[in-house]
Amino acid sequence: MEVNTDYDVIVIGGGPAGSSVASILAREGRRVVLFEKERFPRHHIGESLMTDTYFTFQRMGLLEKLRQSPFVRKYSVQFANSAGKESRPFYFFEASHHEAAVTWQVTRSEFDLMLIEHAAEQGATVYQETSIRRVLFEEERAYGVEALMTDGSLQQFQAPVVVDATGQTAMLSNKFGWRVRDPKLKKAVLYSYFKGAHREPDLNGGATLVLRTPKGSNGWFWYIPLENDITSVGVVADPEYLYKDRGKDLAKIFYEEIEKCESCRWRVSDATRTDKIYSILDYSYRSKSCAGDGFILIGDAYGFLDPIYSSGVLLALKMAELAADSIHDAFNHNDFSGARLGQYQSKLDKGIESMRKLVYAFYNEGFSFAGFLRKNPDQRVNIISLLMGDVFKEGVDDIYGPMAEFADIPPPLYEQLDGSLIDLEKAAAEEGLSAKYRYYDDRVLQESVE
Repeated sequence: MEVNTDYDVIVIGGGPAGSSVASILAREGRRVVLFEKERFPRHHIGESLMTDTYFTFQRMGLLEKLRQSPFVRKYSVQFANSAGKESRPFYFFEASHHEAAVTWQVTRSEFDLMLIEHAAEQGATVYQETSIRRVLFEEERAYGVEALMTDGSLQQFQAPVVVDATGQTAMLSNKFGWRVRDPKLKKAVLYSYFKGAHREPDLNGGATLVLRTPKGSNGWFWYIPLENDITSVGVVADPEYLYKDRGKDLAKIFYEEIEKCESCRWRVSDATRTDKIYSILDYSYRSKSCAGDGFILIGDAYGFLDPIYSSGVLLALKMAELAADSIHDAFNHNDFSGARLGQYQSKLDKGIESMRKLVYAFYNEGFSFAGFLRKNPDQRVNIISLLMGDVFKEGVDDIYGPMAEFADIPPPLYEQLDGSLIDLEKAAAEEGLSAKYRYYDDRVLQESVE
């Protein structure tokens, strides 16, 4: 078998986390090879960016491409309660006067293609449609991968560092049994795309809307404006509510939920659906460790958090930066131990916990930002900072003291568990579902083409 030792770093997975760490490392002088099992562009959910992605894009050298893109600009987030009463927008420029206070709503197929092509332009070697059969270990130290190339050959690539950016496949977290499930954050999702849906004028036309569904469902709709007059619309709720005793017609369930949510219903009443109904099962989870000897986990391979505040891409990019810095440090010290490579985990987990607490607050029945701010108007900037993704900001967690009066604020994930780990495949199988790509198994719930 051919063995390639030309690289410093091997990255498995070309999504936002993998492509971003590859771009940063290659741009900063490391020899990087990236493997992606699919051919981009490909469909993916998660279109709304948080503004603090700006600084990672700046480090990657990607800002000018984004400025020239057709992606819709996002200035704010707005909420509607279960009765349909809508908040005033949370404008990001209320908390920051920097250019970073405006971000983008992106079509992920085009955005992810931009990222992986950018990684190649920065000097990373990129192989698409190339599967990693296994990560190579000597005892518990990773030293390379075995790749199935497009010509059908098996090749070994060896390097001091392997980056697992395999998304929810979570290749190495699963290998070591590190994945810990959040005990309360399990949601089902139905979503699709509409042309001609309502948009507000001026700055509000690019806002992400979070529209609560009626009381009793503990759910919400996202409403995200994209380019070409397309809007991403999705409902998130407890699986027991969304699917139990409602049959397998996803379109019927989806439109029933739209009818129940007045804030969503009137916005799409004159629009045309342009795509099928997609269904997802979202488990929030985190790995017990972000690194081991010779390897690092980033993006969804490390953890996934409920999408209510669109934190997925932000956390993927922040992990890419933190991992890149740890990798540089490992080379500078010729020390590729898990302790050195994973030195950023406490900072990372602190940021994730800041966002997780806000997620839990939202799912408290009856909680509203408007009610909280009426009593705590001084916390508006902290709320906006969190909605921007400024989760590492000193003092941003001060909000959770007064918020505890309005909602149950959870302790850190690892403190509230009994040590049990999650096997996503087993957990999904118990419900007759497939965890692969978080999509429902078509044998159980047929995707509607209506």
